[in-house]
Amino acid sequence: LAFPPTARWETETFVFRQILRKQKVKNYLMDRITKLKEYMKTAEKDSFLQHALALEYIKVGNDDEARKLFNEILKREPTYIGSYYHLGKTLERLGDLPKALRVYKRGMEVAESASDHHSYTELQAAYEDAEEE
Repeated sequence: LAFPPTARWETETFVFRQILRKQKVKNYLMDRITKLKEYMKTAEKDSFLQHALALEYIKVGNDDEARKLFNEILKREPTYIGSYYHLGKTLERLGDLPKALRVYKRGMEVAESASDHHSYTELQAAYEDAEEE
C-alpha cells in the first residue's frame, strides 16, 4: 500500500536532507582542517598555511582558533596584509569592536607602506563600516 506524500512528510524530508547536507559540508571542512594541520607539521611557521587554516576555522564557526592563528601570523610577519582584514572581521564577530578598529587601522598603515592600494581600500571600507556600528 502506497500513501501519497503529505506536506508534513515533504517538510520533514526537506529538513532531513538539509541536515545531511550541512553535516557533509562540516565533515568536508573538518577534513580540510585535518589536512592543513598535517601540512603544518612540516612547515609550522608557514603564514600561508596558517592563514588558510584560520579561514577554515572561520567556516566551521571556530573564531577563537582563527583569531589565535591570525595573531600569530601578524606577530611573526606583520607585512602579511590579508590577515589584518580577516582578524578584524573575526574580532567584530567576537564583539571586540575597539580592537577590530585598531587592527584595520594598523593594516591600512602596512598596506599604505607597501603601496598595496587594493588592500588599503578594503581595510578602509571595513574600518568605516565597523566605525558606523
